[in-house]
Amino acid sequence: MSDQPTGTNIEGDAPVVETVVETDEATVTDDAELERTLGLIGGLAIGIGTMIGAGIFVFPGLAGAEVGTAATVSFAVSGVVALLVALPTSELATAMPKSGGGYYFISRGLGTLAGTVVGLSLWLGLVFATAFYLVGLGFYALDALALVGVSVGASPGVIVSALAVLFGIGFTVLNVTGTENAAKLQNGIVALLLSMLVAFLAFGMFDVLGVIGTKPSGGTEADQWAALPILSTAALVFTSYLGFAQVATVAGEMKRPGRNLPVAMIGSVVIVTVMYVLTIFVATSVFDRNQLGQFGETAMVEIGRELLGVGGAFVIVGGGLLATMSSANASILSTSRAIYGVSKDALLPRWASRINLRYGTPHVALGMAGGPIIVLAATREVQLLAEVASFLHLIMYGLICVALVAIRRDEPEWYDPAFRVPGGPAIPVVGAVSSFGLIAFMDPRSIAVGAVVILATAGWYLYYARDVKLRGVL
Repeated sequence: MSDQPTGTNIEGDAPVVETVVETDEATVTDDAELERTLGLIGGLAIGIGTMIGAGIFVFPGLAGAEVGTAATVSFAVSGVVALLVALPTSELATAMPKSGGGYYFISRGLGTLAGTVVGLSLWLGLVFATAFYLVGLGFYALDALALVGVSVGASPGVIVSALAVLFGIGFTVLNVTGTENAAKLQNGIVALLLSMLVAFLAFGMFDVLGVIGTKPSGGTEADQWAALPILSTAALVFTSYLGFAQVATVAGEMKRPGRNLPVAMIGSVVIVTVMYVLTIFVATSVFDRNQLGQFGETAMVEIGRELLGVGGAFVIVGGGLLATMSSANASILSTSRAIYGVSKDALLPRWASRINLRYGTPHVALGMAGGPIIVLAATREVQLLAEVASFLHLIMYGLICVALVAIRRDEPEWYDPAFRVPGGPAIPVVGAVSSFGLIAFMDPRSIAVGAVVILATAGWYLYYARDVKLRGVL
């Protein structure tokens, strides 16, 4: 069997190559692909929609409570790390525009062991991230009920868990019925959300700067401008920046991937970073660290109330619902594509990559995504879910950068990206060091849970996937 390209170009962007997977049991050839139905707007909507939820509507209270106004630097640091990874990811994605994202690039650049660990870790990392988004959605739904006068009794935590589970089931079913349906919902949510946020942030900035109203003092609690707390907070909020890589997980479904992939990934990071920094600046100018800590996950509701009264609270609750819905919907889609990519290579049982003949979606992979997400969402462990997701993604991001260096060094015949990172190996090397380095500032409990996941995926490789040999490029 040959590992050379056997297909034709899709819109001239990248070679289509037959998938050849060898195991002890059989050799399988599978060239079935998902349909390319997502355009540039769809890619930006997935990237922005996933990132904007946690960053703006859940983290201001948590991050502001840690370091106060210095959280603006924490978000900026995370944004720079994300950009350093988005550039190498864009190059790899235009050379290999297939579903699977980081797993796909790492397995072709660093081999089956690294690919198995990253592929399964990406699946589980997205599970933790999606559960985090669903919990945030549950908190905002609870606030929405309170604003309209609906009492939930003495057990609000149970209601949050129940709402998170119900939304998780609903988004999973929606994604089974077709990528195009999920993308339409995503595009509409993101367009409405951005309009609301731009208007709110414009008013908030004018108010904070004293152009209108009375300039708020931001309270009396001192900010923490030391490097350690700023970097620790950056590690916590990095979950906000997972969306750009999720664009790569649906690369196999994007039209004109050579142009749309890098624009969607890099553009979403830049747009969202600016919005994060402005939002946290407004939040920490209105309330001090202690007050933000008391408000917790829905601190933005109180900021809206402080700036615009009850109407402002309604705007933020509506925006929070839209944002967390957007993040959860896009993440469930991306989680299933990570499973799909790994199972097509037989690193998971091949039945996990089955495509529903009616809807053209990987329904088995969606079930494997939605099930554990729903279980974790019921726990309501917001910070743990966020940091474990960050840990697993930072491992993958660092290895993506290493994979780019390795592939450029070997220069295989099939490698012909439509986009190249400038500056030689400098950016991917700095991206790798930054990704791995940020892990050191995480909570030890989150690192321990993430390490257990990594060890479990390595154990799966030894038990199931060590005899799998990958040839060529999907």
